[in-house]
Amino acid sequence: MKLLDKLKKNHHPRSAALDLLKYIGPGLLVTVGFIDPGNWATNLAAGSEFGYALLWVVTFSSVMLIIIQHNVAHLGIVTGLCLSEATTRYLPKKLSRPILFSAMLASISTSLAEILGGAIALQMLFRIPIEVGAVIVTGVCFLMLLSNTYSKIERWIITFVSIIGLSFLYELVLVDVDWSAAASGWVKPTFPEGSLLVVMSVLGAVVMPHNLFLHSEVIQSRNWNLEDETVIKKQLKYEFYDTLLSMVIGWGINSAMIILAASTFFQEGIAVTELDQAQALLAPLVGNNAGVIFAAALLLAGVSSTITSGIAGASIFAGIFGEAYHHRDLHSRLGVVCSYLPALFLICLIGNPFQGLIISQMVLSLQLPITIFTQVYLTSSPKVMGRFANSPSTRWILLILGSIVTLLNLALLFEFILS
Repeated sequence: MKLLDKLKKNHHPRSAALDLLKYIGPGLLVTVGFIDPGNWATNLAAGSEFGYALLWVVTFSSVMLIIIQHNVAHLGIVTGLCLSEATTRYLPKKLSRPILFSAMLASISTSLAEILGGAIALQMLFRIPIEVGAVIVTGVCFLMLLSNTYSKIERWIITFVSIIGLSFLYELVLVDVDWSAAASGWVKPTFPEGSLLVVMSVLGAVVMPHNLFLHSEVIQSRNWNLEDETVIKKQLKYEFYDTLLSMVIGWGINSAMIILAASTFFQEGIAVTELDQAQALLAPLVGNNAGVIFAAALLLAGVSSTITSGIAGASIFAGIFGEAYHHRDLHSRLGVVCSYLPALFLICLIGNPFQGLIISQMVLSLQLPITIFTQVYLTSSPKVMGRFANSPSTRWILLILGSIVTLLNLALLFEFILS
């Protein structure tokens, strides 16, 4: 009887939903890259030029992203290594070093776009020059990374993403949305005349090299017991829920951007090509509050995506030395510096924000195939993943998706060169 009473006393039943809350976070850090300033630009172009017709692209890209990000998270859970560390450990140095140095260039390009987005938002809100705004965004993000642990960063990102989502909900309340057209647009693939480049832009901006390194790093940083196969299986299951929830949130925010543009600019026959143009036009069409909230949400998106690109750069750089990311380690700090300072220098040197975004997209387009096929090789290798290696069907799905993303990015690259 005493034993039974003791068992009852020590038994604290928990619902599966509460248990899941412990695992929420890594996916949301990846979602930030899915709603970064580059995505804002392509989504506003899609909605303002083609109305609700291209919402299906967000749905398709979200499904594609769930599969690819879920796969790279497996690498971190099963091996306890991030993508950069695994590349260093399992590939010969003559291959691993060029791969990771090219990934650092991609991280710099990503940071350039993210810092620039935050700087544009500061210019919208306070008339701060782009170069000064870029310095402010870089300094704030650098200090946050130096002084905050993963858990604190996750809480900041969750807060930022929540505010961004609520901002767009508020904006949608202010406009007249044709929800039947939106529902059709989400599931019915269409290619309006002249839309191919925008479709490629939206799809091509979804899978980014730094997010693949980031997800594998954040997920393995929790230091789970990798000797217990039951624990690994549980982490794999809950990681999928985290990724699924996070990508659905990203799908909702990206959809909201297109719907907002379709309900305002498309109805007025206005094609939006610049972020500051969108903010300036929202005020007379919807009201001053809408323009301010739009800029404030863009600032949060720019800051949070700059933070995650800094973590990714630090993870890549530390992985070259066979180390995991830690905000107090020298190689991790050098990685943040190597990701931010060249990006900041280029922003001040180029002067033209639009030109800077084009250059960053070109570098990402070239590097993405290298990262994505390195990931597929590692997660398909029994030597790396043991019995958790990709099945033949999973490997083929990943190769097909990787090829689609690669072709889209290369097509965009050639379009940029020709234009």
